[in-house]
Amino acid sequence: MRRTVIVLLLALACAAVFLTALPDGDDGESGPACAATTVRSATADARLTGAFGSYGDDGARTDDWTGGDGTHSVRLPGGRVLWLFSDTFLGRVNPPPNPQGQPHAWRDGSAPMVRNSGVVMDRSGSLERTLPTPLFADPAPGQWRWPVAAKVEPRLPGGDEDVLRVLLWTRATGTGPWIYGVPAATEVATLSLPDLRVEGITQISDQRGVPDPARRVLYGTTTVDEGEWTYVFGGTDAQANARPTSHAYVARVPRGGLADPAAWEYWNGSGFSRTGEPRPVLGNGDRKGVGSAFTVVRTGGTYVLLTMAAGAEGLAQVTSYWSCSPTGPWHGPARAFAPPLPKDTADGPSGTAAAAPYNPQAHPAVSGPGRLVVSYDVNWLDPTATNAQAHINRNVELYRPRFVSLRFASEG
Repeated sequence: MRRTVIVLLLALACAAVFLTALPDGDDGESGPACAATTVRSATADARLTGAFGSYGDDGARTDDWTGGDGTHSVRLPGGRVLWLFSDTFLGRVNPPPNPQGQPHAWRDGSAPMVRNSGVVMDRSGSLERTLPTPLFADPAPGQWRWPVAAKVEPRLPGGDEDVLRVLLWTRATGTGPWIYGVPAATEVATLSLPDLRVEGITQISDQRGVPDPARRVLYGTTTVDEGEWTYVFGGTDAQANARPTSHAYVARVPRGGLADPAAWEYWNGSGFSRTGEPRPVLGNGDRKGVGSAFTVVRTGGTYVLLTMAAGAEGLAQVTSYWSCSPTGPWHGPARAFAPPLPKDTADGPSGTAAAAPYNPQAHPAVSGPGRLVVSYDVNWLDPTATNAQAHINRNVELYRPRFVSLRFASEG
């Protein structure tokens, strides 16, 4: 069943990392502004977490967002923020029946689920509406689209008209270790502004010709502008083959050219090229690397990468790396921290964690001076998908974004 896919995805995606954009630079560690940087503190952001909880629980709406994962955001012209989600629950959320009964708001097993959605936040910071779902239609039977990074850019390089570009990951139904979907392709959707109408979708990189799905690279985990370029990061899904970490890659596109496949250039280990085999910028197949979703942010002259920790800590903690260049070398991992979980989810059978955070993502659109807002998704850990699905329905807090505010510390 489609709804059980999201549960199985958690165990495989907990190693997923997040990386926000980086500027061009091939010369490694140079420049006095760059210094070793780590996370100094992580504080729960109850306001944002509560905003999505209240919006999802609102009984006045029965056909909009009540929960989702794969959280991304982009600030639109005029101050609105568009929040993008992958697998999304719709329908009605029921309040707890009584203090002695169901302790959480809940949804029944017939709640509809779609593969992606968009929620608009107004200029005041209030969530106001869910766009018609799914926002991006399935490309074919047995395939679907997950939105990742999004940015406002000129319709054409050097042009005056802006549009919204949304990077999409196309995945296809799979078996065995690919029960959550086989990586298939990277696409870019173009949406008009200000009405957010999908004008078209362009395929950028078709990976179905790569025999080993674990070596297929999907781009779009995050983007950043630097000068005339937009840098686009991506990764592999090597954790599906029981390897604890995956590899990060980077491409670049002239500003305004995201929807032009011929404009993309890929890092090959010594420079950017439109041809040849891309080379990773991070990942050693052991305890250093990324998953298929990641974010890097720049603080001062240093790039900081945050990710779910590899190994035993990977189901509970976020760690970080730092670099003076988007292409590395990346130093770390640093000491990890554990994002807070919803109440009544910390302990499972035999003392193991019953719920786990995953897929951390940075949100500069709602951050402030000296602090970076980061979201993470939470799902229930259970070897039986049916039981995990039941927990998600019984406690709607499990399948919604939660937020922390990070502050960084530099050395030297």
